[in-house]
Amino acid sequence: MIALLQAKAAGLWSRGHIRNNLLAGVVVGIVALPLAMAFAIASGARPEQGLYTAIVAALLTSIFGGTRVQISGPTGAFVAVLSIITAQHGIAGLQIATLMAGAILLVFGFARLGAVIKYIPNPVIVGFTAGIAVIIFVGQWKDFLGLTPASSGLHFHQKLWSLIEALPTINRATTGLALLALAILTFGARYLRRIPAPLIALIVVTVVQAVFQFRGVATIGSAFGGIPRTLPSFSIPSLDLARVLSLVGPAFTIALLGAIESLLSAVVADGMAGTRHDSNQELIGQGIANIVAPLFGGFAATGAIARTATNIRNGATSPLAGMVHSVFLILVILLLAPLASAIPLCCLSAILFMVAWNMSELPHVVRLVRGAPKVDVGILLLTFFLTVFVDLVVAVNVGVILAALFFMRRMADSVNVEQQNDVLPNSGPAGSPPVPATNGIVVYSIDGPVFFGAAEKLERTLEHIQRPATTLLLRMGNVPFVDATGIFAIEEIITDFKRHGATVLLVELRPNVRYKLERSGVIAHVGQDNVIDTLEQAVLYAKGLQAAVQS
Repeated sequence: MIALLQAKAAGLWSRGHIRNNLLAGVVVGIVALPLAMAFAIASGARPEQGLYTAIVAALLTSIFGGTRVQISGPTGAFVAVLSIITAQHGIAGLQIATLMAGAILLVFGFARLGAVIKYIPNPVIVGFTAGIAVIIFVGQWKDFLGLTPASSGLHFHQKLWSLIEALPTINRATTGLALLALAILTFGARYLRRIPAPLIALIVVTVVQAVFQFRGVATIGSAFGGIPRTLPSFSIPSLDLARVLSLVGPAFTIALLGAIESLLSAVVADGMAGTRHDSNQELIGQGIANIVAPLFGGFAATGAIARTATNIRNGATSPLAGMVHSVFLILVILLLAPLASAIPLCCLSAILFMVAWNMSELPHVVRLVRGAPKVDVGILLLTFFLTVFVDLVVAVNVGVILAALFFMRRMADSVNVEQQNDVLPNSGPAGSPPVPATNGIVVYSIDGPVFFGAAEKLERTLEHIQRPATTLLLRMGNVPFVDATGIFAIEEIITDFKRHGATVLLVELRPNVRYKLERSGVIAHVGQDNVIDTLEQAVLYAKGLQAAVQS
């Protein structure tokens, strides 16, 4: 970590980069301002808590994280999870779960699990990301349309039905302002490259509402009483064993999602900036941020892909940009907080509509559905529906398990166990053509790993030759590794052949495979003399054994 901090410090104070990083930090701070408040409101927190989270998370991950240009804070991926935690356990419960998730992320980082998390299949990631996008989209109908729905349950279908029933209560002024914001966001993203479209939408819609004072339009001031013009004080959440135990599941959900999101964002940053991140250090940085954020009024945070991309596009080359982003948000709170009271909630909902659209990656989903294998399409759709209608963790677990099972089946199918008697080399002079082996000697070649998925195939292929064969040459030069089940299968084959008076020769073993067979006692069971390096030597040895038996 010391070396990493020294490297970051070297880039941080390089004179040639300071100006670009200052500019990038201000721009990404402007982008983060409405997003942080919008994600906080959607998660069941107050808008200023989103700003506190963005300040703390970006600062600490810039210092301790494994990337140079990552920007962390509240993200859309968390909304579906955090809103349920807040509804069930309150904001205090959310902060405790965040603190616990930070500790879990630290464990992930110190246990060097960063690379393992990268192995989650793409259909699973696309499926749960699209599912979260749908949850965010539907969850914003209330503020986007100005609806007054009746209270509903926590499940998606219950919330959706409640919103559908409330459609007759639509507020036209709120909907009009939301559509104006959505239009600005859509066209601004295309034609305004230097000025963040969310900021323009925020200013325009707020000014329109301030001038015309439309009735029934909810604002931050009317819904939350405004944003305090002070920074949060340090406060440790009240912990008790019962509450901690009840939040273990939510904490793991936050940690898992935070790890996936931050590492995906780090990969995007590497592709854009030509850098290379340290995945384990990134998890440590995210863990520290999620431990500290709730101590200063915040909640869960992770690497934000959109803000990180904005940071890089505006010239960021070092962690200084993330620190400037945090300082900018601090100044906004201290100097401009009263102005935020006039921001209509429908404008923030429009911003989240765009976030949901970008998260859904619909063109990518369509391309996968059209071109990917049916198994991957099925996993994607199953993960999507489980995310929407059941639970994110269930969706990821089921998706990963199914993907692993199908992968193991493909691996098992790719393992070939075939007879090769017709290509045995002649024991005569060099250059002689291959000739069939003497009757009773059979040669089988294994091509692929001998693991639990292929063990049954190996046993099933060889069991029918035990009685007619007197010697089995088992060529294993193309076996890259064996696991415990594979070792047991080989041992069972040797035992069965011995029981019928036949001999097994293990031929062309790789050093790593031989080492495992020696450690497990298989070599001692088959006999050291029956482990032979080349096929030619094995054929001569087998013929010698056969001649000795016949004499």
